[in-house]
Amino acid sequence: MSERDTAQSEKEALCATARWCYAQGWVPATSGNFSVRAGERIWITPSGIDKGALIPEDLIEVDLEGHGPAHGPRPSAETVLHVVLFRERKEAAAVLHVHSIWNTLLSERFAAIGYLPLEGYELLKALSGVATHIHLERVPVIENSQDYGALAQALGESLASHPASHGVLLDRHGLYTWGQSVADARRHLEALEFLFEVEGRRLLARQP
Repeated sequence: MSERDTAQSEKEALCATARWCYAQGWVPATSGNFSVRAGERIWITPSGIDKGALIPEDLIEVDLEGHGPAHGPRPSAETVLHVVLFRERKEAAAVLHVHSIWNTLLSERFAAIGYLPLEGYELLKALSGVATHIHLERVPVIENSQDYGALAQALGESLASHPASHGVLLDRHGLYTWGQSVADARRHLEALEFLFEVEGRRLLARQP
């Protein structure tokens, strides 16, 4: 496939993933944002769009600094965070951001220690580079803010402090995860959300 055909295929996969996330209840209302990168360009969801009906033509093209067209729909307000993720995780070609019930609850629960620990679960092997359930995944939690410049700086620092992480939580906000392709990022998302629910239910049941 040509580079153009590959980019189009990934945009279609991104939109299919966004619609799937909507069906899971992970992007209620118009929340969440999704992006895919090809070379020096990023295609990202516009602000305030229903992810349950997203199609490739809805995506907005921006550069690696997050600058998009001067007119028309605006890219997501959190575009700057995608830019940081693509910069700090150079292998990443797709970024997914969702607002599930479990990631929202657990981000608050573990904000005080700065990360959510996941250990001993077989499904950790769904994360790239993890070959055994005997693995401690630390999902960093950073303070949420409407100051996106400050939030971008905090995200960059968190990614640098946790170079092996596969996701980042924003306190009482949601999860960012990424991958070398849309399929890769979707696998990480599905695995992490499963593990969040397992961990949340375990804590609610007060099991050791």
